[in-house]
Amino acid sequence: MVLRAQIIDLISRGKSVAEVADLLGCVRSHVYRTIDRFAQDSRDGLFDERRHNGQLLANDIFRETVNQLVRQTPLEYGYCRPTWTRELLIRVAEEQTAIKVSLSVMSRVLRDLGARRGRPKPIVECTLSNRQKRRRLEKIRKTVENLPKNEVVVYEDEVDIHLNPKIGLDWMSHGQQKHVLTPGKNEKAYLAGTLDAKDGTVVWVGASSKNSGLFISILQKLEQHYRSAKRIHVILDNYGIHKSHEVRKARLCLPRIQLHFLPPYCPDHNRIERLWQDLHANVTRNHRHSNLFDLCKAVARFLDEISPWISGRCPLYLKTA
Repeated sequence: MVLRAQIIDLISRGKSVAEVADLLGCVRSHVYRTIDRFAQDSRDGLFDERRHNGQLLANDIFRETVNQLVRQTPLEYGYCRPTWTRELLIRVAEEQTAIKVSLSVMSRVLRDLGARRGRPKPIVECTLSNRQKRRRLEKIRKTVENLPKNEVVVYEDEVDIHLNPKIGLDWMSHGQQKHVLTPGKNEKAYLAGTLDAKDGTVVWVGASSKNSGLFISILQKLEQHYRSAKRIHVILDNYGIHKSHEVRKARLCLPRIQLHFLPPYCPDHNRIERLWQDLHANVTRNHRHSNLFDLCKAVARFLDEISPWISGRCPLYLKTA
């Protein structure tokens, strides 16, 4: 309707049909049709004629039904397919509301709802009851919020560095598909790192194996880094290397270290996971390093430079559990 109004405005200013079509990016036939409609019905001729098509099919009830469907899977409605297509959404929505719409209408409904096609996130169900989980998270939250000035709290986790690059989305020209050369035989390095819950300081160590020795190394480095702290609280997951006999023995020589274990399978409450996401996004995803040494150098440079960046973006990284 706006386009039709612009056409009439430009024509009334003395522009030719060809000039109007070029200015507005439409075809000349559309300009002629608009002029004819305005000549016949004046201003009413500029309105969208689809208003005479009858009652809107995609009403609020239909839209709410689609909104509920995309939060579930077709499996819950007796279909073998685990993911939605627009055609299947149309079919199931019709079963629920007795309203049948076209593909274009379904696309418009999904767009208006803010629905998107994305990669689902794999999770493992926490083995604790909801009450136990809340109690443990609340204890960690209070530790972070009520931390004395002479104590520190950090989030700890490990990450794998693969020579075979992680493949991720990237911008490409139309008709082009970028290539990422892989070495074929994969090699790995491992990092253990901590993220200071208050100021975003990153402390990390690397190793060729992901074992108790790696975890002990990060604890020893924390002891050295926070020499003046009375106590160092470490929030971490329940990975086996965190509870091994070697770790328990090593902790006898690290009396200032206190471990706080998150509920099982709750990585979203470990704030350092965001750091690993940025590490992969900025360094390892689609990387072009031909050997593990060069890749690890790039990883080390990123981690050494990240602390000031985190400090300026505390709300993204440093929320409490």
